Amino acid sequence: MIKGVHTMFYSSEPEALRAFIRDKLGFSSFTDVGGGWLIFDLPEAEMGVHPAEEGQEPPSGTAELSFYCEDVEQTVAELKERGVEFLDGITNAGYGLITHFTMPGNIKAQLYQPLYTKS
Repeated sequence: MIKGVHTMFYSSEPEALRAFIRDKLGFSSFTDVGGGWLIFDLPEAEMGVHPAEEGQEPPSGTAELSFYCEDVEQTVAELKERGVEFLDGITNAGYGLITHFTMPGNIKAQLYQPLYTKS
């Protein structure tokens, strides 16, 4: 039976991205598989599947990364103090209060506060 999900980034700046995930986002690495290749522990997770319409963005096959939190305004303030750069302000997308930030290697991530009930 499936026990979890492993995510992976391919980055032109792997060392910087690992440091960003560790130092700015605060994820701990539980193992170094060699050569500085860190595997990070992750908190709870969820997965969504959204429809993709022909000719519309994003196209079918696109994967997105979102981090969620309990208080998006507080989390944005804390991340900005750590040097995280945000691409936009906080908006209501219906499912949550959202914003976006960048990570080394030209990776764009969403941060949101869910407006739906989590089980």
